[in-house]
Amino acid sequence: MKRGPLRVLVVEDHATIACQVVAFLEGLHWEADHAAGGALAIELATREAYDVVLLDLNLPDIDGIEVCRAIQARAPRNVPVLMLTARDAFEDKARGFTGGADDYLTKPFDLRELALRCEALARRGQLHQDREIRVGPLTLRVRDRCALVDGTPVALTRAGFTLLLALCEASPRAVSRSALLHALWGTHPPDSDALKSHLYALRKALEKTGAADMIATIPQLGYRLQAPPESDV
Repeated sequence: MKRGPLRVLVVEDHATIACQVVAFLEGLHWEADHAAGGALAIELATREAYDVVLLDLNLPDIDGIEVCRAIQARAPRNVPVLMLTARDAFEDKARGFTGGADDYLTKPFDLRELALRCEALARRGQLHQDREIRVGPLTLRVRDRCALVDGTPVALTRAGFTLLLALCEASPRAVSRSALLHALWGTHPPDSDALKSHLYALRKALEKTGAADMIATIPQLGYRLQAPPESDV
């Protein structure tokens, strides 16, 4: 798969390292934005569409793992995260991957290797974005962040798409309530029962396109997306 220049978010509080990485990537004719802290990184990743996020594990304001989870929960599309850190112990790497990182590179690193890893992650991310998921009459187009029921568009909110994607990827298995909460808000869900409201709105949106009862509540398990039964007519 041939790609053009990548768009990368560099999240690094060490000014010298950040300048070196950004200058190298721009020398490849890539577009590189920089955030020195976790809060700005989350804001940029939520607002913009990046091919890869380079994320330092040690940030001055928010732990890198929390930043990773927030980006994956709130970004407008699924973006690969490559963690950069001086920590090279297995426990640190395991923490990074468990926290949602797609790859891990320890400092100091060769900038050429960094670029190769970015390209590999971007290719993998592109394959994910291009796919369609089908469950019965429902088609979810990941790249376009839209859903169709027998060709009719479903009016989805941002939260509705996130929930539907999680349910589609797991179908026919159930998705736990905690997993859906994490998909929407990471490790800091609201105190109110907002999940129930978002699920209600998603069900109504599906119902309007003729796909009622596709989201089933499974007691003590969570929720499951299932194809409607075949009509006897």
